[in-house]
Amino acid sequence: MKNHQFAFVPTKLTDIKSELHTIRFLDQENQSLAANELLHDLVNRALVNYRTAQSKEIALTDFMVDADTDAHEFFASQAPVSKQQFYNLAFQLLQFQTNEDFSLADPLTKWAEFNLPILLDAPDEFDSTTVLKAWYLLLNTHTKFGQTLLDALAADGYFAQFNDLATPLIFNGKTQPVFDTTALIREVVYVESDLDTDHDGKRDLLMAHVIRPAETESGLKVPTLFTASPYDQGTNDIAGEKLTHNVDQPIAHKDPNQLEYSDIEAVADQQALPAKRIGNGKTARHAEEHFQNGWGYTLNNYFLARGFAVVYAAGIGTKDSDGLRTTGDRAETLSTTAIIEWLDGKRNAFTNRNGEIKIKAWWSNHNIGMTGRSYLGTLQTAAATTGVAGLKTCISEAAISSWYDYYRENGLVVAPGGFQGEDADVLAEETFSREQRAGDYHRIKAKWEQQLADITRDQDRLTGNYNQFWDARNYLKDVGNIKADMVLVHGLNDWNVKPRNVENLYQALKDVPVETKLFLHQGQHIYINNFRSLDFTDMMNLWLTNKLLAVDNHANDLIPPVTIQDNVTPETWHSLDNWATDQTIKTLNLNDQSEIEHPYDHVTPAFFDQLTKEQLTEYTKHESSGQYDEWLNDLVNNPDSPIDQTRLIFKTKPLAHDITIDGKVGVHLTLASDHNVGLVSAMLIDYGEATRLNVSPSTIGLNAINAGFQWTQDSLREFTKQAHPSPFKMISIGHLNMQNRQNSYRVNELTPNQYYDLSFELQPTFYHLPAGRQLGLVIYATDLSMTVRGTMGVTYHLNTNQSSLTVPLFNKKA
Repeated sequence: MKNHQFAFVPTKLTDIKSELHTIRFLDQENQSLAANELLHDLVNRALVNYRTAQSKEIALTDFMVDADTDAHEFFASQAPVSKQQFYNLAFQLLQFQTNEDFSLADPLTKWAEFNLPILLDAPDEFDSTTVLKAWYLLLNTHTKFGQTLLDALAADGYFAQFNDLATPLIFNGKTQPVFDTTALIREVVYVESDLDTDHDGKRDLLMAHVIRPAETESGLKVPTLFTASPYDQGTNDIAGEKLTHNVDQPIAHKDPNQLEYSDIEAVADQQALPAKRIGNGKTARHAEEHFQNGWGYTLNNYFLARGFAVVYAAGIGTKDSDGLRTTGDRAETLSTTAIIEWLDGKRNAFTNRNGEIKIKAWWSNHNIGMTGRSYLGTLQTAAATTGVAGLKTCISEAAISSWYDYYRENGLVVAPGGFQGEDADVLAEETFSREQRAGDYHRIKAKWEQQLADITRDQDRLTGNYNQFWDARNYLKDVGNIKADMVLVHGLNDWNVKPRNVENLYQALKDVPVETKLFLHQGQHIYINNFRSLDFTDMMNLWLTNKLLAVDNHANDLIPPVTIQDNVTPETWHSLDNWATDQTIKTLNLNDQSEIEHPYDHVTPAFFDQLTKEQLTEYTKHESSGQYDEWLNDLVNNPDSPIDQTRLIFKTKPLAHDITIDGKVGVHLTLASDHNVGLVSAMLIDYGEATRLNVSPSTIGLNAINAGFQWTQDSLREFTKQAHPSPFKMISIGHLNMQNRQNSYRVNELTPNQYYDLSFELQPTFYHLPAGRQLGLVIYATDLSMTVRGTMGVTYHLNTNQSSLTVPLFNKKA
């Protein structure tokens, strides 16, 4: 294993003593003890599951301080404490196993290899002060199972034994799990929005599930983590499947246009709103409705034990709320900000759907953060771009920044990986959970069917062009309004919400005066708060303690601007100042015999876009991780491929030295189609037999992570290496409609057999390519996993003399 901990706050000795007093590891009885006695006392206090002095001493006989001495004998001898003995004990307290994980003869070698925090200036013999410093650091060190020792002790009941701890309790700049999760209050409120999307003459009410600490009943004001999840009230999977579009059809020829952006710019709807509900003059302190445990994001659960409230709301058009689904437009944004405004004390909510008795978020300290992945992260971005008051930060994971970049690309209908045939209308139908209440759906059915028809029409699958519908769902236009500090998390192998979404937002935020942190991992569409190698949860604790509790803990400085997981070495993360910035650009000409291995004999090689019906059926039979693996292998790697004629492959000669691609690779082609339509796809490939990281993380500790005492659990995960070498890996991908060679809304004519200069960018990446590997570019047309796939028999010719690849290389000096 290799550990990366960024969330440790360097602390002065006076503060170390004060904080250890606060969490009851130091008091009047032990603060003057000699080193051996002090360490003995600290270890005994950490043996939470042993309730008597005798049982603790028996437990100490199972700890070894060196190859010959157990901890009981050692402490009884009152011998000096050596550095080696301390770290032998420390390893065992951190749940590492002797002989298997480390050697008692030399613990420090493995301590350094595992990258665990250590006192750099510690002497070989510890005095009492050194013991305190080392113990403080140890409490903040990750165990073998990926959480700090103090968190592990808390899960065993360390804090539960005390009745008078401060709430919240801050240790090393982070909140601690001292709140009683068995007494959490769960209640339902209905927030009134500034919307009437179902046109019933009443403002849409939005149901919200509130979970708050029982301590709020005594007057404690707490911050809130809000997760806006359209899936929270259930999904209509069968209806969505029926609505899924047929993609086995050819690309359509489009009539040329001379559109400017002003022609397709979205215009805000200025419809008059019904009057606000006035209620009956009564205000309740408690809700009428309650709910039991349901789905909960594990990061939210972690903070519930630390005194944060958590709110889940599904938004307009979901079960027990009013309105209609719209898939990402301003109405969904305002249904998200309405909840924030209620938490900030600026909007009404009611105790039931009749809208009679008002209820305030009287327990809120008016500091709100948002959490969640995918659609849940997307609505964070949407809300943040309004500049809504009260929203202090977003932890936005795998989020869409422009819905066009989710369902379209450069004038093409392009599916999110793994969801061929899905579109904005399908997603609207899947999340319209009002269907699940028979009476409610009966009253709204006709309006919903019209709404769905409007979305299907306006999304325009025929052309794939950017239009008013997509412009209304482009949050990048309003990034300048953001006032919340942003944490952006994304997978470099996420072909569902592709990396372009986070890169565009990250670059736009550079001009906005907010704090931004970026995390890029080697996963697909996943959460990373349960990884062993990175203290992501600790960093988010540091971050939210700063942003929502106003604790000056240096979170902005300690958390790196950019944290990127390495794709070659397991459990390795790089902290950088920037991503996709200040690179060195290398140009590879596709006919350059000094760089390209086995260039084509003809200057204008051809590829033919057609599969037989049998091939299409076979290739699309088995889908894995958003790809059709057999097709992908035949397309990019198989020398005897039955579809050899459908692609051109360019490989560099084996690399003489390592390179790291940093950002967006540019593809520049001079290409001709023998029809008046054309689409071109490009894949960037890492060629070379190698044992790479698996595409999905593995569970390495089932239910190993505890969010608090007798509270929820999560499994520890990590990216591991493949059991067997693989010959290639796709690095990035891109697509272009040849008629949209200027931009995504301007359509040009395509004359058969005429060459056109085309330039487009692949999805941004950060990819380490070791020496000896080959960088490959595969040029083809139909992408079975993403584009329409009529494979209509178009022949393309590429002029290799006028085609190239521009590769942004990581500039280590930048």
